[in-house]
Amino acid sequence: MIRKALPLFSAVLFACTVASTSALAQTDAGLPETSLQKQLHKLDLGISGVGIYNTTVSGPVSSPVANQGTSTVTQYGSNTAGAIVTIRYVAKPYVGFEFNYGYARYTENYSVSPSQIQTKATEYTFGYLATPPHPIFGLQPYLGAGAGTQAFKPTAHGGQGAPEQARATYYYTAGVQKALGEGHFGLRAGFRELFFIDPDFGQNYLTITKRANTYEPQIGFFLRY
Repeated sequence: MIRKALPLFSAVLFACTVASTSALAQTDAGLPETSLQKQLHKLDLGISGVGIYNTTVSGPVSSPVANQGTSTVTQYGSNTAGAIVTIRYVAKPYVGFEFNYGYARYTENYSVSPSQIQTKATEYTFGYLATPPHPIFGLQPYLGAGAGTQAFKPTAHGGQGAPEQARATYYYTAGVQKALGEGHFGLRAGFRELFFIDPDFGQNYLTITKRANTYEPQIGFFLRY
C-alpha cells in the first residue's frame, strides 16, 4: 500500500516544490505571486511515526452459528508502530482541512480459533483542522477531527486466508508544531485517537460488533511551501 501511495505523494511534493521555487523567483524579481502560488503556501505535507495501541473488546457473538448456542469472544489488536502521511490546507487559523494516509501492520488476537490473524491496517481519513494563532510556549497548537475508513487486509502468511475488510473510522487529533528557519520546514508532535468496529473479517463466529479504540502518539516533520 505504501509503495502504491508513494508516487502520489512524490508528485504532490514535486509540484509544490516547483511552485514554491517559482514563487521565490518571482519575489526576488519583484513580481507578485499568482493566486495558485498563494494557495500552495497554505499547504503542508507531514510525515510522522506513530505508536499503535489498541484496546481490548469483548462481547457475545452477534451471529451465532445454528445449533451452536451463543459464545463470548474477546479480541484485541497487538501494539506496534506505524506511519502516517498528512496533507493539510489551512485557509485561516480556525479553518483548515487535512487528509490522512496511515499504515500499520499488527495481529488481531481472538479468544477462539483462529486465535490470531495478522493484518495490514491502512487508514484513509479526511478532517477539519483548527490551528489557533496564539502560541503555547513558542509552539503552535492544532486541533482536528474527521472520518473515513480503514482497510484491514490479512497478510499472505499470517492472515489465515481471511478476506479483506473495511471499517468506518472516526478520529480526533491534537498537538503542537514548530516552524523552523524561514518556515518551510518544521517539527510536529501530537496525539490521535481512532474509533471503529473491530474487524471480524466476515467470520460470523467472530462477529461481536464492538467498537474499539486505537491510541496513536505521533512525532514527525512537515514541509510547507
